[in-house]
Amino acid sequence: MKKLSGVFPALPTPFDAEGKVNAKALEALVKRNMLKGVDGFYVCGSTGESLLLSKEERKYVLDIVADTVGGAKPLICHIGCLSTADAVELARHAENKVAAVSSIPPIYFKYSYDEIKGYYYDLADSVGTGMILYNIPVLTGISFNDDNLADFFTDKRFVGLKHTSNDFFSMERARARFEEITIFNGYDELFIAGLSMGADGGIGSTYNIMPEKFVAMAGLMRKGEIQQARIIQSEANAVIKELVKIGIIPALKACLTLMGIDAGDARKPFGKVSQEQKEALVKNVLPLLEY
Repeated sequence: MKKLSGVFPALPTPFDAEGKVNAKALEALVKRNMLKGVDGFYVCGSTGESLLLSKEERKYVLDIVADTVGGAKPLICHIGCLSTADAVELARHAENKVAAVSSIPPIYFKYSYDEIKGYYYDLADSVGTGMILYNIPVLTGISFNDDNLADFFTDKRFVGLKHTSNDFFSMERARARFEEITIFNGYDELFIAGLSMGADGGIGSTYNIMPEKFVAMAGLMRKGEIQQARIIQSEANAVIKELVKIGIIPALKACLTLMGIDAGDARKPFGKVSQEQKEALVKNVLPLLEY
């Protein structure tokens, strides 16, 4: 498999007024991002509200994205579930549509490390597609770091790490030990920091409303133009700061709708973006975006 790299928007899942997946809006978002020069897509991750979707909805979302992309860009599908059997089912559905699958560790129950490791190996055993670990300890309470990554990356079926953490020491150690794997930076506001510590690219939610900024930063970092990349990172962070005030996923979807792609509301238990909050987005965010 060709090593993955570059800017991968973590796609949100648009919903229509009835709360169903809005295929037309999803197609429009994918096409817009492709025109902006992104390198691939991450489907049904945290931004995609994956744990709030049914298995059939998750399959449908991947099918829409795969059909829209038509093989022009690599896809990574998040297949993480509370149960191994459900995750295996999603992995098998994704196998022939994606460059790799990815999963958060099993959550809620306090599983032992051996049980967590077993979950990933069960997924790797179920398909021929490469596996990308999803490290997001702030939400899962489970950290992949220098102490345990060798348990996975000495097996060639594990091809990458999505590192959503500000522990850049662990990222650098992973890069130094496992040169062949793909490392994706996960925090949008720390994109160039991740690249400077060895990430091959990034996967992020706010890429969907300002893909050109992340594509530009990636290009500048490749050329060593760090100061110019910092300027663009600061511009992106001004947007991110406003979204965080509301909540990244609901605010992201509201922004997309204001920009002409009807993403609908985030699914409950997320709350709706109020009219006052929408007005704040119009005032403080939209002038900072290109659309």
